[in-house]
Amino acid sequence: MFGIYKLYLHKLENEIKKSSMPKHIALILDGNRRWANKNNTKFKHTHLRGADVVENLLEWCKDLKIKIVTLYVLSTENLYRENKELNGLYDLIKNRLEKLYLDPKIHMNKMRVRAFGRIELLPKSIKTILEKLDNATKDYDEYFINIALAYGGHDELIDATKKICHKIKNGVLDINDINKKEIESNLYTSHLPQSSPDMILRTSGEKRLSGFLIWQSAYSELIFIDVFWPEFRKIDLIKAIKIFQKRSRRLGK
Repeated sequence: MFGIYKLYLHKLENEIKKSSMPKHIALILDGNRRWANKNNTKFKHTHLRGADVVENLLEWCKDLKIKIVTLYVLSTENLYRENKELNGLYDLIKNRLEKLYLDPKIHMNKMRVRAFGRIELLPKSIKTILEKLDNATKDYDEYFINIALAYGGHDELIDATKKICHKIKNGVLDINDINKKEIESNLYTSHLPQSSPDMILRTSGEKRLSGFLIWQSAYSELIFIDVFWPEFRKIDLIKAIKIFQKRSRRLGK
């Protein structure tokens, strides 16, 4: 049975490579808690399994030559969860970031790794390793891994507005020069060669963006699948890309 699955996966992968691939995909990693309840498993074990899937995902995307991957890992709303679960999440995030920092593949593949959100709200240990990753990969531009932590779409727009207001106050920017380009240059994703995802994928069956990339998602293709994040497989990614490829992207034209 496993051999048949591998053959089918190989067939689908060859099919998607014949069409236009998304350059930037963003993912809302949803369904960890519901998977835990469904399988009568502790949240700690579920989040560990979900973290393993993230590592696999980054490998799959590299294999498929997807240049930019943006992951919605922790929202500002998640910061209000019970201390026990939140502290476990913090430890897991720190450990996996440290593992990524020590992974020679980020240098071999020239991967730019950067987190965005209200990073100041996170524990010092996470902020420290994020700073190390940022400094170690700041000159890379082959692949981009973006990690949304303590992120909220409204917060991003508020922060961008404050930056623009400071420019006007300091005489650096005239109010009449505020345009699309200026706003995008003050968003968390301003460092990317393409800040708007071609495709946003949410797992768990929920059909909403929950404030994720409010500005950047204006013309993104939205794909929702009924798979909890800890169950996510390479075939789910490939099927989502096939859906993306079947859509006619006119971008408002």
